[in-house]
Amino acid sequence: MRIRHDELTEWTKSSYSAVNGDCVEIKTASRGAVAVRDSKAPDCGTLGFTEGTWSAFILDVGRSTQRRA
Repeated sequence: MRIRHDELTEWTKSSYSAVNGDCVEIKTASRGAVAVRDSKAPDCGTLGFTEGTWSAFILDVGRSTQRRA
């Protein structure tokens, strides 16, 4: 899976958001970086990841989910 980081110009909520909208949001923070924040507390700061680190994390989570299914 290739994540199109250049298309994350606005905060995008996870597709796994709960019915009440509580989840994480991501967007491109700067060239080569992805920002992640809590949608319930958007003013409480963000975590920053390189594109490669974020992509590796998402791929690993996907593999973990597939093993449980």
